[in-house]
Amino acid sequence: MGAGRPGFPGGTAVSHLTVYDWPGPDGLAGGSPHLHTASAEGYVVVGGRGRLETLSAAGVGTHPLTAGTVLWFTPGTVHRLVNDGGLQIVVVMQNAGLPEAGDAVFTFPEAVLADPDRYAAAAALPPVAEAGEDVVAAAARRRRDLALDGFASLRARVADDGPAALDRLYERAGALVAAKAPGWRSTWEHGVRAGVDETGSVLAALAGGDAAHLRAASVHVGERREQPYRYGMCGRLRTWDVAAVAG
Repeated sequence: MGAGRPGFPGGTAVSHLTVYDWPGPDGLAGGSPHLHTASAEGYVVVGGRGRLETLSAAGVGTHPLTAGTVLWFTPGTVHRLVNDGGLQIVVVMQNAGLPEAGDAVFTFPEAVLADPDRYAAAAALPPVAEAGEDVVAAAARRRRDLALDGFASLRARVADDGPAALDRLYERAGALVAAKAPGWRSTWEHGVRAGVDETGSVLAALAGGDAAHLRAASVHVGERREQPYRYGMCGRLRTWDVAAVAG
């Protein structure tokens, strides 16, 4: 990668998440159910307790979360974080840049998922600097509750009919992100793929007894992208700038 900055290991992104403690329509506090279309997601629980509710090829699942839990899931897994008290997580996202560019799709009701304009309006939050904290918090809560509405129906269908009940959601999700996917390839090539290719070159050199790359050893510190915690899908979060920078 030349004289540029290497990205965080594996081309991943890192954030600190304080899961929403707002009660939802079912009385459970937590985040907005959604899925990722191209990226896996990992959790390292650093405080509190809760659970992850999932819908996947395995059907309906519930996974306890306590300090020290390490859990991850693949694209297409519908997931909802439930906060049973002080739940805080370090989130590691595959394909840094793709989730931030619209890789995720909320489980809004079918009528919203079927209309790209309605979906975009329901998913958007106003800027805090313009609208203020209270307005943005209320919008984030409405968005979460709308996703919970769709999730409740979807979960019931998966419980009754099995994983095939997810097929319509997957079709809608694919349609919603199709126009964005070509742009994701450039992000992936300059981040994840570049790191993999670099490792391939290093292994080839080492196999020939060449360790010259070690002379370029370096240390890097990621800068916070946001100072205050912003409103995310599942809670208030901060991210760090850990992407590779070309030389």
